[in-house]
Amino acid sequence: MDAVQDGTAGVLDQEQADGLRARLVDGLLAGGWIRTAEVEAAFRAVPRHLFTPEASLEAAYADTVVRTKFDADGAAISSVSAPWLQATMIEQARLTAGMRCLELGSGGYNAALLAEVVGPAGEVTTIDIDPEITDRAARFLATAGYGQVQVLTRDGWHGAAEHAPFDAIIVTAQAVDIPPAWVDQLVDDGRLVIPLRLRGLSRGIAFERHGSRLVSRETQMCGFVRMQGAGASPMRRLALRGGEIALRFDGNYPAQPELFDGILDSPRVDVWTGVRIPPITSFDTLKLWLATVFDDYCELDVAKDAAIESLAPAGRPPGDAIVNDASIAYLTCPKIAESLHEFRVHAFGPDATTLAEDLADQIRIWERDHRNGPGPRITAHPLGTPDHDLPPGHTLDRAHTRITITWPQPADPGAPHHGSGSGQARSRWAWERRQGHAGQTVDSVTYCSTRTRSGPFTRGTQRVSRERP
Repeated sequence: MDAVQDGTAGVLDQEQADGLRARLVDGLLAGGWIRTAEVEAAFRAVPRHLFTPEASLEAAYADTVVRTKFDADGAAISSVSAPWLQATMIEQARLTAGMRCLELGSGGYNAALLAEVVGPAGEVTTIDIDPEITDRAARFLATAGYGQVQVLTRDGWHGAAEHAPFDAIIVTAQAVDIPPAWVDQLVDDGRLVIPLRLRGLSRGIAFERHGSRLVSRETQMCGFVRMQGAGASPMRRLALRGGEIALRFDGNYPAQPELFDGILDSPRVDVWTGVRIPPITSFDTLKLWLATVFDDYCELDVAKDAAIESLAPAGRPPGDAIVNDASIAYLTCPKIAESLHEFRVHAFGPDATTLAEDLADQIRIWERDHRNGPGPRITAHPLGTPDHDLPPGHTLDRAHTRITITWPQPADPGAPHHGSGSGQARSRWAWERRQGHAGQTVDSVTYCSTRTRSGPFTRGTQRVSRERP
């Protein structure tokens, strides 16, 4: 009797899993995350619950991340990514039957999806630095029927030269640089799909290789666990008020951090920008624009239970900030009317007024030139590439690459070049005032699909920008 009951329960569980998987795939299709029949077939075939035993069936087939390992501080260091993001990255890789693919960061499930897409004539190699994770991935892959996937335990920073060349490389941990091994092991015209951190902002970028350079074809907001091993590059934190309020820097930590001691006790300067947005609106291009034009762009990190009255009279800061010597400026987006918010800048320090005006000016420039545009093109060249061989734009130099962010020029042919630095920001805004362009607003809504949100801001927003070759 017990055996019959166990068998019946197993059949019911399988039927439930099949139904939940079908519902998940239908949602990914409706949301536009799955774009091809090959990727759809892969998601319908692979049983996600076999790779997420710590989750219930409902959670295994929810369109969200399943975290599988944590460090001593409770931060996730391994996870099975959200299905919408996995579908997007696999689509961006443009894999077809018979191709070779390298996955950096193993969970098992994504490798199984890739194996379905490339088929028996293709080859999938997945790498992770943590033997516990690769042991788990190999075990789950075998159980699910994907024992042909090659699972390697090593630092993915060096790739897998013995299995190269690859038609696509998919990185599933946040990177700040692109090592030569990844480019060398990728075929020309192949795709490198990578969550790249740019001044603290994580952007999923589908690069295409052209000789020694990589050119972006699609970009989106995304979040991943941090890179470990040779590619690890943690952000540095500067406390402003105990552990509650701090600044986080990505390679541009202030030379004299002591100058910020007690800065929040100084008078606050407030500047309205005139740039307005409706609720639940994506402004991910604004963040990247500010990180492009200000060399000292950083993140304002505010604890959930922190007292923020002195920081923001209305509305929690979304995190974007800039510094200049011993001053800081950041933005908020308080509600000013029913279904309407406006960006407002606040600043502290001896140069607060100038810095606040600079930040407000750049928000207005974004509103005029880039709010409804396609976003920037991002290219990566080997370190040592001379400036004259780089495209126009703002370049971030890393240990192995020179990453250039190029924004499309405004329609007005007489508009000034968008360089970086607060001095240039002031001169540009002065020029715009003379031309009568200052403070223009656009009442259009930027398309976004929201996963979670807080106030007027979207977090985990999936806005995908596709570029023409």
